[in-house]
Amino acid sequence: MARAQRFPWRRVFGPVTGATLGCAVLVATFTADFRVARAAAGQVWSPFVLVTGLLLIGLVANDDGVFEWLGAMLTRFSSRGSVVFAGAAAVIVAVTATLNLDTAVAFLTPVLIHTSRRRGGDDAPWLYGVLLLANAGSLWLPGSNLTNLIVLGHLHLTGAAFAARMWLPALGASLVTAVSVALLGRRALVTSEVRDPVAAPSIGVGTVAVVAAVFAVIFLANAALPVALIGLIAVGWHLARRRVGLRDVVAVVGPGTLIGLFATAVALGAIGRVWSLPSQLLDHAGASATAVAAALVAVLANNLPAASIFAARVPSHPFALLIGLNLGPNLAVSGSLAWLLWWRSARSAGASPSLARASRWGAVITPLSMATSLALLALSGRS
Repeated sequence: MARAQRFPWRRVFGPVTGATLGCAVLVATFTADFRVARAAAGQVWSPFVLVTGLLLIGLVANDDGVFEWLGAMLTRFSSRGSVVFAGAAAVIVAVTATLNLDTAVAFLTPVLIHTSRRRGGDDAPWLYGVLLLANAGSLWLPGSNLTNLIVLGHLHLTGAAFAARMWLPALGASLVTAVSVALLGRRALVTSEVRDPVAAPSIGVGTVAVVAAVFAVIFLANAALPVALIGLIAVGWHLARRRVGLRDVVAVVGPGTLIGLFATAVALGAIGRVWSLPSQLLDHAGASATAVAAALVAVLANNLPAASIFAARVPSHPFALLIGLNLGPNLAVSGSLAWLLWWRSARSAGASPSLARASRWGAVITPLSMATSLALLALSGRS
């Protein structure tokens, strides 16, 4: 059991090690070919700025009690576990779609664990469901996942235009994942409910910041800088009032992790610009083959660097590519940054997540969700 609780990337993604290695990779990449590296950085910088702003907003909203209140309200919603889980799944997908999957797993994981404990019994569907549903729900809007912004940087779509093209595949992936998690964890959903008093959330800076960020993500073609500014203002207000500390900000944002992944994405983006083989292979592949290839590379190299190398040139099937990049990471811990954030949040809430069990559930759910999304994408006439 102790072995299952030790996250294998702890040292690699530590704040000092990750930042140091990331800076070294960036220096090497820009030294090798400044023009190509600048083009790669220009394509991938905005997603990392956006997720930083969203994580800051999530920290402030969490401090205001918004997420905790949602979890408490879920336990009072119904005495039936399946109904409560359905409500929880809807919340996970909604928060992921509007505030990014990394924000969802960072702040909803402890909320769902708290919901499970109020009901009693095994926390598996709540604990693993938040991770699997966050990845599945990241197909709804551009800001829902960094990969969306990287891949679609060539198309310059607004959030509304993106949603018009992807709402059907996103809905299919979300529903299949939710139903599958409920079936896999069905025994835990029949436990009795324990009702506790529910404290109303504080309607303050965090709530206003969430609303402002949602509007920015939906209506702006590139909401990275506005959302980051909103996040900085919100967290600055809470820092000034001593509501949060600098350690809290660093722990939530994880600058070492973000710098390391940004550097890797820039390096692979530069490689993709001078090495045409990945783009050529996708050009000759159909939508399904594109999605499968993206899922496999995401598991091998993480979906952010995979998105960078595949999107160095305009992909032939950008939306199918996103299905693979966003749903494929549910297969293994190496697939996305969301796994690391989920792990941190679960451990801080006192849970003992099992990477093996999460991967087993993902191995069942991922093929089903990808097949459903691809079928609905073909039905809508877009790839």
